[in-house]
Amino acid sequence: MRIARDLSELRTIRASLDGTFGLVPTMGALHDGHASLIRRATKECDYVGVSIFVNPSQFSPGEDLEKYPRTIRKDFELLEELGVAIVFTPKVDGMYPPGFQTWISVDDVTVPLEGECRPGHFRGVVTVVAKLFNAFQPDKAYFGQKDAQQAVVIRRMIKDLNFQVEPVICPTVREADGLALSSRNAYLNPEQRKAATVLYRALSSARNSYENGEREGDVLRNVMRSVIDSEPLAEAEYVSASDPETLRELQSVKSGSGVLFSMAVRIGKTRLIDNMLLS
Repeated sequence: MRIARDLSELRTIRASLDGTFGLVPTMGALHDGHASLIRRATKECDYVGVSIFVNPSQFSPGEDLEKYPRTIRKDFELLEELGVAIVFTPKVDGMYPPGFQTWISVDDVTVPLEGECRPGHFRGVVTVVAKLFNAFQPDKAYFGQKDAQQAVVIRRMIKDLNFQVEPVICPTVREADGLALSSRNAYLNPEQRKAATVLYRALSSARNSYENGEREGDVLRNVMRSVIDSEPLAEAEYVSASDPETLRELQSVKSGSGVLFSMAVRIGKTRLIDNMLLS
């Protein structure tokens, strides 16, 4: 495994690798969810690169940029075990040099849900992902379904800007009790950790209603919200039953269209997101 700390090093190493290449962009604090993406990439590609960069441009004012967990030595050990070829760990001024003023903006699909709660978030996400595509020149890029809206946005960017990159969206990895793996789970104390299972319970309740024939969007959203409201430590920022491609809220789920259940919930001061895609 080779470590590149600036763009010049990365390009030199990348040029020496002849074969299919997979990219897994991360912000570090790696867990089994990240590992599942890397394992998938190593099965499908000759070489795999991982970026570790806590991207300041996707954090809104007042969010947890400075407190975001950083475990770089542990991350390196895991990536070595997983057979990663390149790890890219740039500094902020390497990604955003002085005078930086070029940003990528995706319109409609960034407006609702996370876009409404976190202004500017997706501008930061798609800009840094585009820069990583340019730097690594991957054949495939791997993302988790847990960040469902991000997956939709990145697919849109790839299509609109004609990137020759295949996006691969991998299933959410969960704990035994259903909690989706997230670096932010480390913020939860034991009582909060127990309460955090309410997200998966809410999604599962909506899925059960859907499988029992319920198709009205408001009813499905209310099912999720009632479960969240039953947990004293939980506060919902949003619950959604939307079209999986446009992310527009559905009045009713039509045959063949599918539905994306998603939510953002605060457990104490920790903000968690989760979703469930039904086709």
